[in-house]
Amino acid sequence: MNADCDPPADGRVVHVIVPDAIDDPLRPSGGNRYDRAVCDGLVAAGWDVCEHKIPDAWPQLGSTGTAALGRLLPHIPDGAVVLIDGLIAVAGAQGLTPAARRVSLVVLIHATPDDQAGAAPVLAAARRVIVTSDWLRGELLRRFPLRADAVAVARPGVEQNAPAGGTRTGRELLCVGAIASHKGQDVLLAALAELDDQNWHCRCVGSLDHDPSFVDQLFVQTHRAGLTDRVTFTGPLAGSRLDVVFAAADVLVHPARVEGYGMVVTEALARGLPVITTTSGGLVEAVGTTPGGERPALLVPPGDAGALARAISAWLGDAELRRRLRHAARTRRRALTNWSTTTQRVATVLESAR
Repeated sequence: MNADCDPPADGRVVHVIVPDAIDDPLRPSGGNRYDRAVCDGLVAAGWDVCEHKIPDAWPQLGSTGTAALGRLLPHIPDGAVVLIDGLIAVAGAQGLTPAARRVSLVVLIHATPDDQAGAAPVLAAARRVIVTSDWLRGELLRRFPLRADAVAVARPGVEQNAPAGGTRTGRELLCVGAIASHKGQDVLLAALAELDDQNWHCRCVGSLDHDPSFVDQLFVQTHRAGLTDRVTFTGPLAGSRLDVVFAAADVLVHPARVEGYGMVVTEALARGLPVITTTSGGLVEAVGTTPGGERPALLVPPGDAGALARAISAWLGDAELRRRLRHAARTRRRALTNWSTTTQRVATVLESAR
């Protein structure tokens, strides 16, 4: 990565504005992993990537981050291509929108913006918008007056991993994601409370400081349901430590209330792990199907603890169902998008914005 941003012979230079949490193992997220993979992939493809890390920008842009963005923008040259993470773009729209008059702005949206009024001006000012799923593209076009040809899909890639072995009983449940309301861990606990007579253990992996009040409520819920010995909260894990818990799991349970795509789903499938998840947002798209049309997952409505309990119970109680889902997951694994494909799609959008 060239800190001075000297243009290569073909002039392919991009200024990328990302949260400073992008490489922090204690603050993992799908958005951070996507941003890092794309930055590294663009460098490998010959782009000069000028990376600008904004502090106080994750999980949301704060006052310190807003001030840092304001100091940065005047130093980006006129006419430069700027790729900015949507977390920063939407919250920093007041300062970013005027800058879009002199730079070629490309906004990378990982999830539907909570602040629709705040998002509207910066999305309208952007030369291009990149989203991570067809579902998310449809949502943006429905909610905002954007040109259809200005909104492009670049689905997240995934690295192939050795298939997980799994246990005979399928009892090892894994939930990965920041412990936060939109990820639905409270729904999962309510579902597990209905299954106290069955043989299972659940490991919940994810940051505990994303939504502290929700985490407190979750711990109380766990205690009241008598699940403290059967549900383990590990905090955030990354790298080899995360690989270990994936390898020990039988199935990923992802009870999200809303999800722009669901990178953790494809990360599980890349290990041959079946999935129990919801029909929310881009999750069905992430799950996909095998060439024969089989889903490597059980799907339930978001927020429905009863339906989730029935799905987990079916998984635990039916060895033939587990066999079919494992086979489907290992078949789906071979067709997953890799990061080089994602980077190529992002690069194509950046070229069109130059």
